[in-house]
Amino acid sequence: MPFAETTTGATLHYEDLNAVAGGVPVIAIHGRLGTARTELGAVLDWLVTQQYPVIGLTLRGYGESQPKPRDFPPNFYHRDAADVIAFMDALHIEKAHLLGYSDGGETVLVAAGKAPDRIASVAAWGAVGSFGPELRPIFQRAYPGTWITEEEKLLHGIPNADAFAAAWVRSCVQMLDAGGDVSLSMAHHISAPVLIMLGKDDTLNPIHYGQKFIDRTPNGKLAVFECGHAIHDEKTDEFYKVVGDHLKHASQRG
Repeated sequence: MPFAETTTGATLHYEDLNAVAGGVPVIAIHGRLGTARTELGAVLDWLVTQQYPVIGLTLRGYGESQPKPRDFPPNFYHRDAADVIAFMDALHIEKAHLLGYSDGGETVLVAAGKAPDRIASVAAWGAVGSFGPELRPIFQRAYPGTWITEEEKLLHGIPNADAFAAAWVRSCVQMLDAGGDVSLSMAHHISAPVLIMLGKDDTLNPIHYGQKFIDRTPNGKLAVFECGHAIHDEKTDEFYKVVGDHLKHASQRG
């Protein structure tokens, strides 16, 4: 599978699927401790069955993407979003549909706000665009990194699980202390269709935060599922129906 060298200093590993379909591609982006294939493989393959050209992008520091080790500066969502846009530049992709899960969801919302003219549509699940004070203890529970498996350490080249977890927590708390805005302040720039999907039992992403983001977009929709964080795994058929309708609507808009 190929790599793309970006002007932002990242070398990003990606899967390029069904390119013969032509048209606007769908770029799908995983969450924390995932890769395009390990976390979203089934979603990528389903998108191919829907006749979209599909790109599964692995963010810097994860899987085979560089540089390593993965780090978390206070602006890491904005850095990852800049990588996504630079990736599109490197592959000469003028416009794309963006799909993102969890940290990847926050990333695609930022990317859509940064470069709205490059986005045909954006869909995020397990992401809400801003953080509030009630999330502080939830962030802090991610430390220590005992939840990180040996397989994940090997896959991502993580030398110290506690340090990895601490860096993520520190950055999220710093964003919260700075006011909590991740992409909310840019939401009104996104004229393309925006879909946020949240599980009722997802404690990390309260539904009212997602609604706040959607309320600021001119063409947004919030979909709520009877499940937790990983909607694509927990409510697969419903997830595919909602995402399929979203992409169809966006494609019909041109």
